[in-house]
Amino acid sequence: MDFLRPDTLAEALEIKANRPDAVPIAGGTDVMVELNYDHRRPAALLDLTRVPELREWSDGLRVGAGVPYARIITELGDRLPGLAMASRTVGSPQIRNRGTVGGNLGAASPAGDTHPVLLASGAVVEVASVRGTRMIPADEFYLGVKRNALEPDELIVAVHLSPARGPQQFSKVGTRNAMVIAVCSFAISLFPAEKRVGAAVGSAAPTPRRAREAEEFLASALDFSSPKPLLDSVKREFGELVSRAASPIDDVRGSAAYRRHALAVMARRTLGWAWQELLDGERQCA
Repeated sequence: MDFLRPDTLAEALEIKANRPDAVPIAGGTDVMVELNYDHRRPAALLDLTRVPELREWSDGLRVGAGVPYARIITELGDRLPGLAMASRTVGSPQIRNRGTVGGNLGAASPAGDTHPVLLASGAVVEVASVRGTRMIPADEFYLGVKRNALEPDELIVAVHLSPARGPQQFSKVGTRNAMVIAVCSFAISLFPAEKRVGAAVGSAAPTPRRAREAEEFLASALDFSSPKPLLDSVKREFGELVSRAASPIDDVRGSAAYRRHALAVMARRTLGWAWQELLDGERQCA
């Protein structure tokens, strides 16, 4: 196995063009597990840890693919609260210091913790090759189980997100309280000025996916102009629509029926938390 270690993004893209079989590695939290268990034996590893362009973020917000979860939590938690919440649920402190959103996207696991937040908040994935740059909306990036929209010569270089324009929430159910793969997960983003809602499920379908019918229902049911306490009927209907957006399986972590039930519960609860945050903000401004 060859170990390739570029110092710049341009060099990394040149190597990837010449060696499309090289597997990119940044934090290594997914790739090294696959290597250790002999689930994968690539011809080459492309180590991106020396590429400074991937470890930077700008006020835009353009978050480099190599920015670790720990920095998202400490440096971007006020602007990207949903992504920071999801990042806090990833592994252990050691994993959060190494793992990256870019790596989560590259692995494209349905259970990846940050995927629902990226979908709910309307993220765009920036990918690049020697041929140029492409901008891929998050809801077009996931193609199947551990399959994404990257071409063989492309690398993920950044994720573009707008600073939160309203409350965001993330919730995850696992078989224990920490260091666990999600049985299922859910994210919600409220956009009061646009009277719009983003909602997405994880680990409950072949890919992470938006709950579009639930988004449309909630956008029409909520009174963003004059927020009032939520009716239980609205929360229940939203939860049911989120549950119906999933197509889960039975596996060692949980049954399909449990996943559907848990998604409905998480949707109701996260909606309640997000809407209460909005109400509290309105009272403070009054």
